[in-house]
Amino acid sequence: MDKRISEAELEIMEALWREAPRTAADVADDVAAERGWSLQTVKTMLARLQDKQVVDHVKDGRRFLYSPLIARSDYIRGESRRFVDRLFGGKISPLVAHLAERDGLSDSDIDEIEKLIGELKS
Repeated sequence: MDKRISEAELEIMEALWREAPRTAADVADDVAAERGWSLQTVKTMLARLQDKQVVDHVKDGRRFLYSPLIARSDYIRGESRRFVDRLFGGKISPLVAHLAERDGLSDSDIDEIEKLIGELKS
């Protein structure tokens, strides 16, 4: 996916990843209360996401049903890669080192990382 999804658009995507297809009103009911968005704001963001080709809709009578065109896991993979590329030169070890130095890693965190590394090696 080449088009970037804004933080606000990501909330719309999260609502669609939780359940789809959904009407704009359904999405608005899910996200508008937290953000104070109107139905029209949600419709505008859905239109932007359609323009970015990450959401599509089908007509259902007088309403539209919206669905994501990309899986959440694919989106996370792409964003993670961009993050690591941009801030850590594409290398994961400096990211892990930074997190360990800044936030500290618990014994449980270290065990999980060691287990993951073992799985990746085999």
